[in-house]
Amino acid sequence: MELTGSPTKNDEDRIFASVKTSLANAERFNAPYTHWYLTGLFPDDIAAAYRNLAFPVSAVGDLSGKREYHNDTRHYFDTDNIAKYPCIAAAANAFQAPRMISVVEEFFDIDLEDTFLRIEYAQDTTGFWLEPHTDLGVKRLTLLIYISDEPAHDTLGTDIFNADKSWAKRSPFAPNSAMAFVPSDHTFHGFKQREINGVRKSLILNYVTTDWRDRDQLCFPERTVSRSR
Repeated sequence: MELTGSPTKNDEDRIFASVKTSLANAERFNAPYTHWYLTGLFPDDIAAAYRNLAFPVSAVGDLSGKREYHNDTRHYFDTDNIAKYPCIAAAANAFQAPRMISVVEEFFDIDLEDTFLRIEYAQDTTGFWLEPHTDLGVKRLTLLIYISDEPAHDTLGTDIFNADKSWAKRSPFAPNSAMAFVPSDHTFHGFKQREINGVRKSLILNYVTTDWRDRDQLCFPERTVSRSR
């Protein structure tokens, strides 16, 4: 299902309320670095709308390890898709709003003032893998939001690594759940190669600094977020 018509203030209100509740009920883990597991991030109908978005799926081929290798086939909640899909506009507006920024900053104890919102719609198939990396640099916050609900996807969570890049654990993968962390020099995560039944769908939500170069990937490339405007 996909939200129809224009995004409404009610859709944005519902996303805000759902995220706020999800954060309040989040489970925190301190090893190998601080991270959180969230459930029920979106209202069920909105999560289903994201699950059913019909973006083209490209084969990984023989090249994987970094998402940048396939930049020409990646999809984002960018200005074009915000205009085209009301469910995308609802999420972009909700996560851009000052009230959301205030809640997120308080929960994660971070400063997001004058960062940009970036949301990628990732679609992974068998052959995909990601080397351990930290996200440290221009990313102030990372939310890896799991969307798909196909059989056997419960084994497709994010792999979490120790500081020496040895494997530590794997986050649970369930529809409408997320693994979140504040990037640092030891927040190593990735995806060990394994069989993917169908398409592993997720949203990669980041708040990034003004040093981010690929402005076409951003939700609002001309407008940073703020807790007060």
